[in-house]
Amino acid sequence: MPKLKTKSGVKKRFKLTATGKIKCGVAGKRHRLISHNAKYIRQNRGTELLADADVARVKGWAPYGLK
Repeated sequence: MPKLKTKSGVKKRFKLTATGKIKCGVAGKRHRLISHNAKYIRQNRGTELLADADVARVKGWAPYGLK
């Protein structure tokens, strides 16, 4: 059987933590930030953990894990 390919976008957007959870950047921080207030921008700084409902799908896109 041939090897399964990893979705190339997943390699760039997600990281795997030591406990197996998936870390991702917060959405809504690229452009049009003038329409958001300072609290929204401040609270969405950094990264967050992916929701449990989405973890199985992302792990399926990266069959051999993420670095």
